Amino acid sequence: MAIKTRDDYLSALRQLRPNIYKFGELIEDVTTHPATKRTVESHALNYDAAHDPELEEIYTATSIFSGAKVLRWNSMMQEPQDLIMNMRMKRQNYRRTGSCTGAVCVGWNAMNVMWAVSSEIDQEHGTDYQARLKNWILTAEERGITVAGALTDAKGNRSLKPSEQPDPDTNLRVVEVRDDGIVIRGAKLMICGTAASQEIFLLPGGIYGEADKDYAVACVVPRDIEGLTIVEATRPSDRRELEDTAGMETPDTGITQGWLLFEDVFVPNERVFMCREAKYSAKFIQYFTANYRACIGACVGGQGDVMIGASVLMARANGLSAKTFADKLTSMSVNNTITYGLGAGAIALGFKHPSGSYFADPHTAHANKVMVATLPYEVKRLTQEIGGGIVETGCMPSYKDFINPQYGPLIQKCLKAGAGSAESRFKAARLSEWLTIGAGVPGCMHGGGSPDGAKLVVRATTPLEEYANYAKKIINIEEEIAEPQKKLKN
Repeated sequence: MAIKTRDDYLSALRQLRPNIYKFGELIEDVTTHPATKRTVESHALNYDAAHDPELEEIYTATSIFSGAKVLRWNSMMQEPQDLIMNMRMKRQNYRRTGSCTGAVCVGWNAMNVMWAVSSEIDQEHGTDYQARLKNWILTAEERGITVAGALTDAKGNRSLKPSEQPDPDTNLRVVEVRDDGIVIRGAKLMICGTAASQEIFLLPGGIYGEADKDYAVACVVPRDIEGLTIVEATRPSDRRELEDTAGMETPDTGITQGWLLFEDVFVPNERVFMCREAKYSAKFIQYFTANYRACIGACVGGQGDVMIGASVLMARANGLSAKTFADKLTSMSVNNTITYGLGAGAIALGFKHPSGSYFADPHTAHANKVMVATLPYEVKRLTQEIGGGIVETGCMPSYKDFINPQYGPLIQKCLKAGAGSAESRFKAARLSEWLTIGAGVPGCMHGGGSPDGAKLVVRATTPLEEYANYAKKIINIEEEIAEPQKKLKN
């Protein structure tokens, strides 16, 4: 099969039913509307890379089903090297776009995780989920599609389970099971890349018991399916992207997050891979987070690489040698390498599931998530520090003021400092701002789940007694040193 091109991708998006809103407006064409065209461009660059002789090894793979050359994000991950290529692709994407490309990321991970989970469900319940999934994957490979992945529910009151919520629509659930499919209702929020996706993989948002079995659902739907309304969230500088001078204020790339509102959406059986098998929601979360949190270290590492580059440009534009900040730039590079390397380590320590899917070591992957929620903020701080007040204080005039015939030349005089033109300094400062406090900021803290959740996994998988025994043997302690019992309150 031929690898799809940028033009194929953009044409496919234009054929979808308009169902995305932003600022109260229905977006008729996501490929050209100022609010969505940047995230589409970020994803289109993936198709370009698949045809680039220097990058095609990263962006394409061989199908384990057909033996054909396919887009990497439609392929199976069954060996450690497959996950390493996942990381390499993510880091390259951030280096080329400065931001997230969620529609070639989360859905890809989801189908690989469901390959394992569906095999376990089939074995226990005699279902045919994995066969359905295989058929869908083959069509995804043939069509070369982008697939967003939707985990996060609105959740409602965090102290209550989904089935206890006053409004059940705060979580996506199955409301009806028919002979030919299911009907779903509820919401998924903060979903990366929906405007750039052709389909959306819907996934369990938590670990559910029998009381919440209606929420244990995994299926894939067209992005424009009837009954689905998508509202794009806003970020700092979003309004700036609507200006006719936006090309001078922000990059041509970026990411948007969608709020997915489902109102009695019918999903045919062939697109359903889990339906009320609550027991397996825990398995899904376990497998999904291990791979996702290993590979997300490449995302923040890649954007950190761009922040180093932006800092070098700002130093020179300010009239200083980049060598002046050698120690800071080195610290930034170390932080980028830690998250990338720890993710690769989690993969190296991983395991192969009986279904063939490969998963990273959970303990190391979740430790990496803690680093992802920590180190990038230091890289951002250093970017602002090197760039100076023009980057961080919000004092930059707009580009319309920069080119104003009356006073623009005076602004340009003020902006011209070191190497390069006043306009280049303006652009470099805007990029640093965008990367650190603007729309380019990825979900370091909560993307892929909270660091507190990751710490719980690290805590649960740290064998304290085993480590205590190592210490006892080294110093020849033979008696048992027991954990003190909690005193009962009167």
